[in-house]
Amino acid sequence: MGNGKFAARKLKRDGKKKRWHDPIYARRQLGLDVKSDPLEGAPQARGIVLEKVGVEAKQPNSAIRKCVRVQLIKNGRQVTAFAVGDGAINFIDEHDEVEIEGIGGRLGRSMGDIPGVRYVVTKVNNVSLREMVIGRKEKPRR
Repeated sequence: MGNGKFAARKLKRDGKKKRWHDPIYARRQLGLDVKSDPLEGAPQARGIVLEKVGVEAKQPNSAIRKCVRVQLIKNGRQVTAFAVGDGAINFIDEHDEVEIEGIGGRLGRSMGDIPGVRYVVTKVNNVSLREMVIGRKEKPRR
């Protein structure tokens, strides 16, 4: 590797080549994370609730976390989303339209003790789920 007086061009070229050995750089340049993301890089997405599911918490915790299977409207993909709050699952029914967003784990992965769940439900039929849980709003009747 040259580092003489006129080696700048070679140093620059070699640096560009070596960059591809960094997995984070390569994934970003090839857009792999956006391609594999069900939300297609968007912060939120809307979907239809297919079913309610209970997901068992990982060791050492013992609980059944209340989640829903959601089919996204934009691309038809199915994801599992967590319903945050005490009794929040009771405000969600099958065929409701929900808005989901990332759960906030590292690198878009799942968070805490809920295995395989990467999203949380924020709205049900265009009403904030949190507002319904604390009793400030009622679920709209259709």
